[in-house]
Amino acid sequence: MKILNFITAGILCMCLLFSGCEAIQNTSSTVKGGAIGTGAGAAVGAGVGKIAGNTGVGAIIGAVIGGATGALIGHKMDKQRKELEKIEGAKVEAANNGEAIKVTFESGILFATNSSTLSNASKASLTRFAESLKTNADTNVEIFGHTDITGSDAINIPLSQQRAASVQVYLISQGINSGRLISYGKGSAEPIASNDTPTGRAQNRRVEIYILANAQMIQAAQEGNLK
Repeated sequence: MKILNFITAGILCMCLLFSGCEAIQNTSSTVKGGAIGTGAGAAVGAGVGKIAGNTGVGAIIGAVIGGATGALIGHKMDKQRKELEKIEGAKVEAANNGEAIKVTFESGILFATNSSTLSNASKASLTRFAESLKTNADTNVEIFGHTDITGSDAINIPLSQQRAASVQVYLISQGINSGRLISYGKGSAEPIASNDTPTGRAQNRRVEIYILANAQMIQAAQEGNLK
């Protein structure tokens, strides 16, 4: 099965390369957003997400819009990403070929060990994050809690859910419409580093937040009215 997955991943990567993906790796979100068409981008992205085993990334990559609409969304996301980069303790990246934003908070910044109670420092960072969401209202927000491999699923899955929910509830308390927010707990299932070292485990204990265009933003971009 692993061999089959690697073969499938290789075929998908070749498809991405032939579609010009490699040439746009270091471009702005505006260019990236317009680089992959809706149909091919969504199909290939969903496949890559499945093989990677990362629910969050799979959902985001699988929703590429592309074309002129995607370019306008990418430009809008570029501006918000620059705002978010000023928040202490937040790692901010372009996602989904520039049509979305990924914000990662290490759980050590947000929570004490084995706790889902937000620290005062993290509340300050999330307050600033909420202000950006208020001024960029045409987006939806997906929150993913992750743990390292220490402990069992019986502990890690509920803890990751509680941590993601704590972020969600705090953002609602700061005036963000609850309809824009959804949270998930992934436990230790989706590591981004080795769990064999303290440094790797620290990276795996994290909360990832994805900011996505909602229906209103997509419609405005399709009509050429998004600024």
